Amino acid sequence: MKKLIVLIFCLANLQLLSQTNEVSELGGKLFNNKIRLNYMLVHQPFNEVNYQLDQTMGFIGLNYNIPLNDWLYTGAGFHTAITGDQGGLFTLGVNLGVNFPIYKNLYFDANVHFGGGGGYRSLVNGGGIIFPNTGLQYKKDDFSFGVQYGYVNFFTGIQKSDNFSFFVEIPTKFNYASYDQAQKEFAVSNIDPENFWNKPAVKSVQQVTFDFFFPVGMSRTDASTNPQYQPIRRMLYIIGFEYQKYLNPNTFIYAHLDTMYKGLTAGFMDLFFGIGKNFIETKYVNFFAKAGIGAAGGRIFPEGGLTMYPNAGFDVRFSKNFGLSFHGGYHRAIGGTFEAYTAGVSLKYYTLSGGISDPFTNKKVQALKTQGIGIAVQNQTYFDVAKFGIPDSDLQLLAIKIEYDLNKRFYVSGEASFAYEGKSGGYAHGIFGLGIRSNKFLNDKISLYAEAAGGVAGGGRVDSGEGILVRPTVGINYHINNDFSLNASAGQMWSPFGNVNSSNINFGLKYNLSIVNAKK
Repeated sequence: MKKLIVLIFCLANLQLLSQTNEVSELGGKLFNNKIRLNYMLVHQPFNEVNYQLDQTMGFIGLNYNIPLNDWLYTGAGFHTAITGDQGGLFTLGVNLGVNFPIYKNLYFDANVHFGGGGGYRSLVNGGGIIFPNTGLQYKKDDFSFGVQYGYVNFFTGIQKSDNFSFFVEIPTKFNYASYDQAQKEFAVSNIDPENFWNKPAVKSVQQVTFDFFFPVGMSRTDASTNPQYQPIRRMLYIIGFEYQKYLNPNTFIYAHLDTMYKGLTAGFMDLFFGIGKNFIETKYVNFFAKAGIGAAGGRIFPEGGLTMYPNAGFDVRFSKNFGLSFHGGYHRAIGGTFEAYTAGVSLKYYTLSGGISDPFTNKKVQALKTQGIGIAVQNQTYFDVAKFGIPDSDLQLLAIKIEYDLNKRFYVSGEASFAYEGKSGGYAHGIFGLGIRSNKFLNDKISLYAEAAGGVAGGGRVDSGEGILVRPTVGINYHINNDFSLNASAGQMWSPFGNVNSSNINFGLKYNLSIVNAKK
């Protein structure tokens, strides 16, 4: 009997070994992407409204652009206000541009940005924005800067202005694999020095945060409350997402996005960029401090938007990939009145991706594991959306959605959507979901899926209460090839603590790929 058990065990191990993929079988691809930060002054229609409005607004953008060939690029970007009295104005959109050399290091650059968003609904109406630019760019090594002439046009409203913008651009590389290699593991052994994956990985952290704000000082509500401009002395509930990229073993840069789901009428958001450092680090516990600068606003007293957010805390790591973070900080409008002490907790996911060795110790990993993801752009239509103070109407939203495969069948998703039509400029929602998809059929061209999602919504006088929403959907994918697919879906969105109960349909384009994570 013992001999039989040993034989079965050996056969099982031989079977496992026979199914092991070698890293030489994993083809690699490279995106040479660009992160562009731009700044401009936008003239305001102060003489066309019956309330006080600053004459100019400082407007900044964060754009992530991907080359399609040597001269054409696409991407997506956020814009937000940091000066004037438009704090809380946020937009989300997609880009299409051209870039080619004129003379030596001097390049011609032109692009158009289309999206949705807004601050004061009376200025943007539906929220649609189209922003064409043309200008010059100087490139040197791994850094470039430029100047452009453009026209910020909230074409559904009266907020529009020509302007000159200044930008800096930072190149970044992203190593990935085809989607047909997703959810596989590849052993790292006897790797060829010329192999695509024989390079350092990128150390990063993604985290979902749950924060609590305790307003102090002159913190006040905006004019949407009755009576107006009331002191805020109740706790605010915040949910957000943060991405961290390590520059060295202890120092990282990060981007952070929040929205409020309880405490005020829905509509508050913030966006931060910053730097952090780990001061004490052990195998399971790490103490850190961070300093962030960015923009915030919505449902609070009108201000410029520019905000600082230092915080500190500690992490408890309970596995190789997951940990909990406990932190506290100080959220303060620069030149404004809103300020709050903060406390919160985050669920962290640690990754090494894009290579076979630790970027700081050069220690090689045991294997590479591919993670399938999908990046989608959608047009979303919501019918007869309930509002307060203005008539109900249909809404058109532009959405950016990311899907992370858990396996071949199940996935989790995250989505940000901003209104661009429907007289609710400034409305946006952020949601997370769990989905299930079928196998492909009809010559591998069709698949079906269902998804249950929930999150936070607000702004534009949409009657979502304090913001919590639920949205189940069912849909169909048409697979153009293994990487690209078209999708259509339908569902229902409702707010448990508001009056929104709206049917919706969505149409989009999705690009599938595989992130390559290192397994120690």
